Amino acid sequence: MTLSRPARSRRARSALLATLIAAAAALAPSLAPGGERPLVVASKSDTEGALTGAMIALCLEDLGVPVTRRLGLGPTLIVRAALLSGEVDVYPEYTGNGAFFTGTETDPAWRDPQAAFERIRRADAARGLAWLARAPANNTWLIAVQGALARRDGLASMADFAAAVARGAIRLAASTEFVESPAALPAFEAAYGFHLPVERIVSLPGGDTAVTARAAAQGIGGVNAGMVYGTDGAIAALDLVVMSDPKAAQIVYEVAPVFRAEALARRPEIAERLARVFAGLDAATLRRLNGRISVDGELPETVAVDHLRRSGLIGSAAR
Repeated sequence: MTLSRPARSRRARSALLATLIAAAAALAPSLAPGGERPLVVASKSDTEGALTGAMIALCLEDLGVPVTRRLGLGPTLIVRAALLSGEVDVYPEYTGNGAFFTGTETDPAWRDPQAAFERIRRADAARGLAWLARAPANNTWLIAVQGALARRDGLASMADFAAAVARGAIRLAASTEFVESPAALPAFEAAYGFHLPVERIVSLPGGDTAVTARAAAQGIGGVNAGMVYGTDGAIAALDLVVMSDPKAAQIVYEVAPVFRAEALARRPEIAERLARVFAGLDAATLRRLNGRISVDGELPETVAVDHLRRSGLIGSAAR
């Protein structure tokens, strides 16, 4: 039988609707045996995101909360949108990204740890999101120099780095964004009163700190300093010394679990447990744990389980 155009349209709409329903069912977490809907734990697709996301998931499971993992979901904007839409319930985010979520990048509040946290906590509360206690580790843009150079010349801070630049002793590897963004190298230059000539910079199109750190460590092309993030796992393995930023030239990026408030309200005991976990994640700890993943090749979940067990934050029966 030949279908009329309206009938074909109805058939097509019905098929499309069935497809969409099936897709939604596949994405939606099914009910746990006890009838409780699992909390969907996501993370970004970077090493530290997978590590801290796994910690969140493991702690929830240790509390008896059913969990669906969506670790490594994607970049910031993808994971943030999924949280706001209710597709996921929690993921680890950095306080400093609040500057971009709110369009207030130039506000000096983002360079103060407590002020940055309070600023994004209040802004996101109006969106139905709850920020829990943050880690005391700043994963912001920083500069690291070869360990031998740092020890020889006594380089420990950006003030020391500025003096080394003035002596012509520095050749920096960094991403183009780091070199050009007003919030990155220019902010360091303004705060510490130096100017790194363009001929002393190897500017790379990507933002991979593994490349810039390795160039600095190995002296590739005469480079002896590199752009890094504060909790990069390869810093110690490469014998690099991170220059401290006492004048707070950079936006603060401290990681914290961010929940949909409605999901968190179902299990208020979660906040206290995760506060204990994140309180122990200082810069040295995160560098060590990230290094086990990025340098030693361990899986993020394996590293997370081991750390939480050794810290007495989950039971020995956890996966």
